[in-house]
Amino acid sequence: MKTFIVLLMISIPARGQYNDKLWSFSLNTVYTTTAKIYLNPNSADPVIRNNSFPLEGIVSFQAEIMYKLEEDILLGLSTEYMRSTSSGYNLTAFSERGTIAVLLQDGFQLIPIEFSAYYILPFSTERFNFLMGGGVGYYIGEHIRKFGDAKVSNIARPTAYGIHVILTMDYLIQESISVRGELKFRDPQFNVTSKYDNTDVNYNGSLIHLGAQSFSSKINVDGISFILGITFHF
Repeated sequence: MKTFIVLLMISIPARGQYNDKLWSFSLNTVYTTTAKIYLNPNSADPVIRNNSFPLEGIVSFQAEIMYKLEEDILLGLSTEYMRSTSSGYNLTAFSERGTIAVLLQDGFQLIPIEFSAYYILPFSTERFNFLMGGGVGYYIGEHIRKFGDAKVSNIARPTAYGIHVILTMDYLIQESISVRGELKFRDPQFNVTSKYDNTDVNYNGSLIHLGAQSFSSKINVDGISFILGITFHF
């Protein structure tokens, strides 16, 4: 029975032409399950070095343009805007009342630019197109930190690269419009060196002094991305 189903699926003619349209443009909403911020990535202590601050349920927005290179091969170029912050990590600082714990709001901003190649699977139909693909990504990111009236700027952001794998399903509503659902696996990470513009900060009515002006962090977006959007074919 299983063999019969596989043969039947393979025998269905592929709908790789998208009604003979060469180009498509997608506007998507992306939900990424998790990301981590490592606040002491250069520590000699492996426990401290591997301790991370989690971020969950990250919503971002993506645009992608695709070109049909061959009958069943598509090339895509996408860009995305991702931003997330959360509170929960304490920083030790000094005030006129002594040592205090400062509650931080930490997060990141990330702009992935990704190049992908897609293969239209042979069991696609007139309405449903199933694609499998992968590619490479270039990631531009920064660390976000907020507390009191502190101002933080990133002074070093090494270039980050990565790879990704994609599973896509397009449902053609009409000749030139389809709804897209996508599952993306990727693992971008980048290191950032940041500094406080001033080591004296007003926090909840108290003047606090920070022990160091600069600090390092590592951001790792390690979750699965679920993508839903609309695609225009032309």
